[in-house]
Amino acid sequence: MADIKTDTTTPSNGKTSLTDAFREHFSGDAPLTEKAKSFAKARPVTAAAFLGVAAIAVLNSLRGVRN
Repeated sequence: MADIKTDTTTPSNGKTSLTDAFREHFSGDAPLTEKAKSFAKARPVTAAAFLGVAAIAVLNSLRGVRN
């Protein structure tokens, strides 16, 4: 049998690449703001999508409070 080595720095497939990016950028003892900045620099489109979803959630929750 061949000895299979797995490299933990590269994702195993396309589905786990986002999970691997979260682990890479949000692990460690750095402040949360620094972790978020490094993630946004590495994956700007994904960070913008998360920010958009969070903004919609906040607007919807504020709309519900007003009524």
